[in-house]
Amino acid sequence: MVSVISFRMDPEFHRPDYQVADERYDLLAEWIVTDLGTFFLVVLDALAMADDVARGEEPFEDWSSENYEVSFTPEALRIRNLWVPGAEGEFPADVARAAIEEYWGFLVGQPERVGVREYRPDLPEWQANLARWEEKWGRAHPYRGRLF
Repeated sequence: MVSVISFRMDPEFHRPDYQVADERYDLLAEWIVTDLGTFFLVVLDALAMADDVARGEEPFEDWSSENYEVSFTPEALRIRNLWVPGAEGEFPADVARAAIEEYWGFLVGQPERVGVREYRPDLPEWQANLARWEEKWGRAHPYRGRLF
């Protein structure tokens, strides 16, 4: 799968930023960096939902967001920005899934955030969040053994 989005850390604002070669993917990239943000648990939710629907299952819960209406289907990821009239799009499920996977890799590749973590400080932050996700949902993450 060819990458449709490239991610980088904005040096001035120290937050994720993106570049798209094709403007059609701008909303997908915007959703990833703003709604998923730097929260490993949220990215894990998106990965699991995309995988669940790809296997013909319903998402394990509705996507919750203050800024976006999002639905995962086996065919597509549908996104609508609730604050920008007309900002909506439908992205092929495999393209969206690959972009979320790449974003996960981008986040994992960033230096550890400085600070004290109460939950599993013995593990890298992403692994602690994976353990927390699996504990919360009572199942192995569908990407375990594939992406991490």
